[in-house]
Amino acid sequence: MSYESKDKQRVFNEEFMPHIDAMYNFAFRLTLDEDDAKDLVQETFMKAYRFINSFETGTNAKAWLFRILKNSFINNYRKKSKQPNKVDYQEVESFYNSDSVNENITTDLRVETVQHLIGDEITNALNALDVDFRTVIILCDLEGFTYEEMAKILDIPIGTVRSRLHRARNLLKEKLKQYASSLGYKDKRK
Repeated sequence: MSYESKDKQRVFNEEFMPHIDAMYNFAFRLTLDEDDAKDLVQETFMKAYRFINSFETGTNAKAWLFRILKNSFINNYRKKSKQPNKVDYQEVESFYNSDSVNENITTDLRVETVQHLIGDEITNALNALDVDFRTVIILCDLEGFTYEEMAKILDIPIGTVRSRLHRARNLLKEKLKQYASSLGYKDKRK
């Protein structure tokens, strides 16, 4: 399908833009970083506009956008994993040599580690899952996609979606069970 310029803008505004919050939430849960999530959403919408002629009006725009986002995330992840970590030594040196350096900059790592553990345990447990398991839980339980839609977004068979979701929920349950027992809750089924 070929859209004229005004039609492209209308489709973009009416079909794609209503999903921007859901796209950001999904991107954030994949990247676990606000800036990376914003970049990923921006990249997704740029690709969506660029390839708008391959979108069929009236189909599930949200699923189409999620698939673009997921593919962009995977591609970016592969690129980053092949690059060595970069450190700007001049920035580090100028920071430590500046007058505004706090003398207590080296903190007790035990305190810092515990501070990161305090928070929303469900989010922490979800974020601790492998990205494949985290993705199916986000798509199904948080975004409400059907198994068929998830299979298209993830480009995997529906049986794989079901088994991955089952395994992901069990892993999440185990992580939360450990947390609950640390608070003194006991499994009543035993």
